[in-house]
Amino acid sequence: MTRFNGCIDLHHGQVKQIVGGSLSDRAPEDLKTNFVSSEKPAYYADLYKKHDITRCHVIKLGPNNDEAAKEALQAWPNGLQVGGGITAENAQEWLDHGASKVIVTSYLFPNARFSIERLRDLCAKVGKDKLVVDVSCRRRDDKWIVAMNKWQTMTDMEVNKETLDMLADHCSEFLIHAADVEGLCKGIDQDLVRRLGEWVTIPTTYAGGGRSIDDLALVDKLSNGKVDLTFGSALDIFGGDGVTFNECVSWNKKH
Repeated sequence: MTRFNGCIDLHHGQVKQIVGGSLSDRAPEDLKTNFVSSEKPAYYADLYKKHDITRCHVIKLGPNNDEAAKEALQAWPNGLQVGGGITAENAQEWLDHGASKVIVTSYLFPNARFSIERLRDLCAKVGKDKLVVDVSCRRRDDKWIVAMNKWQTMTDMEVNKETLDMLADHCSEFLIHAADVEGLCKGIDQDLVRRLGEWVTIPTTYAGGGRSIDDLALVDKLSNGKVDLTFGSALDIFGGDGVTFNECVSWNKKH
């Protein structure tokens, strides 16, 4: 059954909700921000902990976010996953800081080309059960291609059953941002969710475009209950007016 999983997106040390496709190192002035929280990261970690919203992810979008991420982890030790700049060199450090799992994307794609050696190495160092692969992607015609480096750089990997099966051999979970609709609150990528329901064999959280509580039922239907959903900009605790946190808590309790 599809459930709601939480997120804490960090940008320059603050909890923010941004339009994913607007992230750019070359043109930072193009960044479109939907929400900047007056609350500290620990506030959201406490909120998720209090209501038992598990498998939540903390994503560091760029530099100057380490201390904010550590603050969230201190509020809920072993209750939050951490991603953003994770490598074989620092993954264990983040687990030691209290992350339940580490989330990796860009490290697996040196020069935008997938490295099975890096995945195997990281898996060996932290263990399959502690590793989440972020298969964030952009749509190109009728395909989805993994995007790295804050979704700015296209890689050589297509998201399909073959690649997901291969990745699943080395990790325990997927996080999949549909970068083209991330932060727009204009609806999920239904085609992608339907395909993920056909392809995935491990716990999977989809992010991107969620706009109302009805999207939980929609994702459940499209994926046959195999894919979970997170809300960002539409959620009231992030300044949105599409869905309330209490609705999400009630959904999880009922389902």
